[in-house]
Amino acid sequence: MKNRIETTCVQGGYTPGNGEPRQIPIIQSTTFKYDTSEDMAKLFDLEASGYFYTRLQNPTNDNVAAKICALEGGSAAMLTSSGQAASFYSVFNIASCGDHVVASSCIYGGSYNLFAVTMKRMGIEFTFINPDCSEEEFQAAFRPNTKAVFAETIANPALVVLDIEKFAKMAHKNGVPLIVDNTFATPVNCRPIEWGADIVIHSTTKYMDGHASGVGGCIVDSGKFDWTKYPEKFPGLCTPDHSYHGITYTEKFGLEGAFITKATAQLMRDLGSIQSPQNAFLLNLGLESLHVRMERHCANGQAVAEFLNSHDKIESVKYCGLKGDKYYDLAQKYLPKGSCGVVSFEIKGGRAAAEKFMKKLKLAIIATHVADAHTCVLHPASATHRQMTDAELYNCGISPSMIRFSCGIENADDIIADLAQALAD
Repeated sequence: MKNRIETTCVQGGYTPGNGEPRQIPIIQSTTFKYDTSEDMAKLFDLEASGYFYTRLQNPTNDNVAAKICALEGGSAAMLTSSGQAASFYSVFNIASCGDHVVASSCIYGGSYNLFAVTMKRMGIEFTFINPDCSEEEFQAAFRPNTKAVFAETIANPALVVLDIEKFAKMAHKNGVPLIVDNTFATPVNCRPIEWGADIVIHSTTKYMDGHASGVGGCIVDSGKFDWTKYPEKFPGLCTPDHSYHGITYTEKFGLEGAFITKATAQLMRDLGSIQSPQNAFLLNLGLESLHVRMERHCANGQAVAEFLNSHDKIESVKYCGLKGDKYYDLAQKYLPKGSCGVVSFEIKGGRAAAEKFMKKLKLAIIATHVADAHTCVLHPASATHRQMTDAELYNCGISPSMIRFSCGIENADDIIADLAQALAD
């Protein structure tokens, strides 16, 4: 019997046996004991499944990854130390020096800097495209050495809603996978794999954890992209890995397991961005209430967006739940149950007015965070996107005076009252 998503949030990923712990145990151990060297050798050769060192895998982490995998409808998943690590691994697992990636220009500032600066220094070049571009403009961005397309379901903080089917169509037309960051929507509100995405990533630090208690990330593979059709594009998956005695991942683990096995056995082995078992345990507690919290986040976001949209001191509001919003129709298609609790807006008077407004807030806290139970606010141009020029900000759909307002799960009337007093003279 296939459970609905609400039940999977609570019970997915771990089924205790008779007399075993009801909650996922925290396996707080770096290492695992074996009776013989031969037993351990099988693990190092990827000939047997099991655990030998937490830098690669840990039972607590694997149980939580299995839950997220089930929520997204994937074939395999892994946890990482942060959402940033998930973004990096998802691309670096299939792209290396001399390769190219097409990415939406409307993405989180940290991801933009990772791609445009750090990974560029590693020899991987990114072309950033407007997510609303025509298919002709999209096609022009591809090159013979393009290895992936990267985008966000709901862009942070521009709140652009991705046309997932268009992006998947263009990626697959060019023989590459579509990687989608689904952090803001969560699988409760959108499952990108069902619309053609091949790899889904999350900053689990946000809604999945929900309480700002633990940093983490996750990568989910759909198991549907056929790497073997393009062996020359993806040699890391389709040719022998001599650091593992010549194993070819697609032959050994199939399409369903090749991508995540390589990312675990190779990237996690060498780079070590593992999520701690303690953080994985906290993440699972958040996942158990994700479906309940997302409904409240969305209801509060909608109420706040409507209030701001009718206020005479507000220049503009971005929220795809508003009729008349540029992305309303796409949201009805991909996010019929709601989008998220984040509202982006501009106050009349520009940057100075925005800073004055933020200082007056009492309930909403200024924090470099978003998407948790507490209402928080940020000026992206001064924080998460501080390294960008004004031109780069506008290219990402962000103005220098934009405010990102993340509605928590408090009473909506209290959140609106705080906004009202901060906007008052």
